[in-house]
Amino acid sequence: SKQCEEVDIVITTALIPGRKAPVMITKDMVAKMKSGSVTVDLAAEAGGNVETTVPDQKIVTDNGVTCIGYTDLPSRLPTTSSSLYSNNISKFLLSAGPHTTKESSYFHIDHEDEAVRGMLVLEKGKMMWPAPLPPPPPPTETKASEETKEVAIDYRAPYMEGAKTAGYFATSVLAFGGLAPDPAFSSMFTTFCLSNVIGVQVVLGVSHALHSPLMAVTNAISGTTALGGMHLLAHSNNSAVTALGALATSLSTVNIVGGFIVTTKMLDMFKRPDDPPEYYHLYGIPAATTLGLYGAGALSGKFPEIHAGAATLSGLLCIGGIGGLASQTTARLGAVSGQAGVALGVASTLGHLSPSIGSTAAIAGWMALGGGAGYYIGNRVEPTSLPQTVAAFHSLVGLAASAAAIGDYINAPDAKQLDSVHLASIYLASVIGSVTFTGSLVAFGKLDGRLDSAPLKLAGRDQINLGLGVATLGAGAVVMGAPEVGTGIAALGGALTTSGILGWHMTASIGGADMPVVITVLNSYSGWALCAEGFMLDMPILTTVGALIGCSGAALTKIMCDAMNRDILSVILGGYGTKATGGGEAMQFEGEATMVNVDDVVKLLTEAESVIIVPGYGLAVAKGQYPLKEMVESLTNAGKKVRFAIHPVAGRMPGQLNVLLAEAGVPYDIVEEMEEINDDFDSTDIALVIGANDTVNSAAEDDPNSQIAGMPVLRVWKSKQVIVMKRSLAAGYAGVDNPVFIKDNTDMLLGDAKDTCEKLASGVKEFYGK
Repeated sequence: SKQCEEVDIVITTALIPGRKAPVMITKDMVAKMKSGSVTVDLAAEAGGNVETTVPDQKIVTDNGVTCIGYTDLPSRLPTTSSSLYSNNISKFLLSAGPHTTKESSYFHIDHEDEAVRGMLVLEKGKMMWPAPLPPPPPPTETKASEETKEVAIDYRAPYMEGAKTAGYFATSVLAFGGLAPDPAFSSMFTTFCLSNVIGVQVVLGVSHALHSPLMAVTNAISGTTALGGMHLLAHSNNSAVTALGALATSLSTVNIVGGFIVTTKMLDMFKRPDDPPEYYHLYGIPAATTLGLYGAGALSGKFPEIHAGAATLSGLLCIGGIGGLASQTTARLGAVSGQAGVALGVASTLGHLSPSIGSTAAIAGWMALGGGAGYYIGNRVEPTSLPQTVAAFHSLVGLAASAAAIGDYINAPDAKQLDSVHLASIYLASVIGSVTFTGSLVAFGKLDGRLDSAPLKLAGRDQINLGLGVATLGAGAVVMGAPEVGTGIAALGGALTTSGILGWHMTASIGGADMPVVITVLNSYSGWALCAEGFMLDMPILTTVGALIGCSGAALTKIMCDAMNRDILSVILGGYGTKATGGGEAMQFEGEATMVNVDDVVKLLTEAESVIIVPGYGLAVAKGQYPLKEMVESLTNAGKKVRFAIHPVAGRMPGQLNVLLAEAGVPYDIVEEMEEINDDFDSTDIALVIGANDTVNSAAEDDPNSQIAGMPVLRVWKSKQVIVMKRSLAAGYAGVDNPVFIKDNTDMLLGDAKDTCEKLASGVKEFYGK
């Protein structure tokens, strides 16, 4: 529609054998064309691709667009061709001689004109052909070429860079140690550093197929922000603090219960019918025993350090919860480990706080309320709504962290006596929590269709972000000055407001297709907010878990950006373009797409021996995974080799398509990642692309000036035959034309993914008589 507004001539040629020509240009598109524009419908005889076409007629629309629907264009071409040829000959003959002789009725021939002399055969009975060769061009003066200097490889450079990095890191750690206000900070900082190292290693070991469960389990573990709310409820000195504590505790528990239910549901989808029975519930015995022993030891009063031991064990179990996702065989054990870790963390915090009976009842009540809500939400979540659910859970963690931080500041006996570490922790937890809260709400709205997925493009976008950032830092400087409580609360409120607007604006300025990266970034933010809360409350368990989640989100963000060859700043600050994009003009690809119907594709699939299916977000939106699984099952039973190829950024969150396929019952051992399968397209009969575009765009490799240049893509065009199933021929999110659509070995099958998959499944079953 947008292109129709810009072009002057539209020529359509799309035909489907044995069927009416598809309508490609609607009346509304024609109505948007400029006056004087022309449409030429070469498919007029088969019904026409332009909705305003009248067969065998030329009409002019109300807005001045000429619509040509002649069905006899082939018969008109000889006359047109002859006219063009004779006109060219006439022009050539008229240009053969000079026009300045002033001699009428005399045809002069210019022998100095190389074109004329070259066509001259006879002149006055004399043979003039072949023409003498033109004199050679005068030799050009060439400057002595400079000797090419060999560029020596500097083997020392990478080592020097590594040494600099190591030096900067060591200096930074020593600086933190030297500026540490007390031994407690040094101990907490050590915990933070070691937790980051462990977190990175654990997260990088998680299988790509389990990235969605990873997001869910980190969401659940991030619910340990409830521990901050429990602190407030246990030692509240006014109603405002109690309200903030109740808010933090209940919201966090929604995450804990809902997150673990979603994690378990997703992991159960990966079970295969022939998998052996599992008895993970037996791990409840040592978990209950550990909780019982801890409770007995804490109540006895004889083991004052038992709380620290329980908290350490809690952190280790949470690490195990993520580490278990390294493979399908240990994934469910990881979920059990994470649940035990959070349960022990809550118990150790409760034991350490030793709240009154009334406070204990309040904590239990608010946790029960949040847990009930989490149970209800978790059981209603479907795989297609996982991205928006994860975003919504992130917002709860962000709000809980901010509530706990503000409550801690208000609850302090004398805010002016708080040390700089405590004040900085309160400020950071509040601000990061606020950014996470508003940013996650916008991400939820975009992913759930409640907000426009297009990026918000306010004038002076970067200046707005800069101004909000400076204002937030300014408010932080006031807080760090340890002012009176009233001034401090006002400064905190200002920081919350500006950071909240910043989170909203930055996320709103990012397009819907970049939401997978946004979700991982927000996941990381929630972890760092938890870390700040750990420093604020002097709770190593929060610092450990926060670093684990922060590293998880950061690692996933890097994986996603690498898969798009994007820089993280280019995503967060909006816009599109890879790191390898050249500065020139992108290639123009010309050609026509070949349309086929369902019967044609069924024939191709049943004749092929090997098939690779490449699903994209279009499959998830259409919910076509179930009929697709039936088709795959029929082909596999017939002896065909069928596999799936998953691009890291396919879907709207990491690993979403793996979960969708698992939900439909597709065995996970035929679902392969891009790095595993990309070299196999050369030996594949058919690549079936369903609802994917940019992730299979050959321009990423062929055009250095393309917006997606350098982005790793699935090389479907190297297979013997490519079938692309899409709703239309429109470009993908990047707005880049896909030359794969017009390659000689590509056929296009347009239509809704679910309906088309159902027809394909039915056709394949009918062919095999099943």
